[in-house]
Amino acid sequence: MRKYLLLLPFSLLLLVSCLKEKNASTMPANDKVDTEAVTKYSGSLLNGPYGTVAGMAKVIKQNSMIFLLLANAMISNGPDLHVYLSKELHLVSFLNTGKLIAVSGSHLYAITGKPDFKEYKFALVHCQLFNHMFDSATLKKY
Repeated sequence: MRKYLLLLPFSLLLLVSCLKEKNASTMPANDKVDTEAVTKYSGSLLNGPYGTVAGMAKVIKQNSMIFLLLANAMISNGPDLHVYLSKELHLVSFLNTGKLIAVSGSHLYAITGKPDFKEYKFALVHCQLFNHMFDSATLKKY
């Protein structure tokens, strides 16, 4: 019984650590989108079980490159947050576009290769360290 009591504080720490630690910049990011950029897919960011969020996720074509744009985003902070394109609402088949740049503002993530957006239809912000979903957006043809 004593052994389990010793594990309790550690377990609680693991459960809330994604909510307490800070990793992404709290300074707003304001990546500039070219006025000739074309939006291909978009969706509203929705709260996940471990975070609150507002803003839009968009797949845009700019200067012959494809980007995931988190536009006017407000995202709960946490450790090791990454931005993904995913085939599912969970991380099973996905492309990691990089670490979350900032918890507010608009920021661009380069998409390499040529993913089929009929399959990669979710944008996710996920705590990689603790496997916690912070938010998601279903990307629909614009």
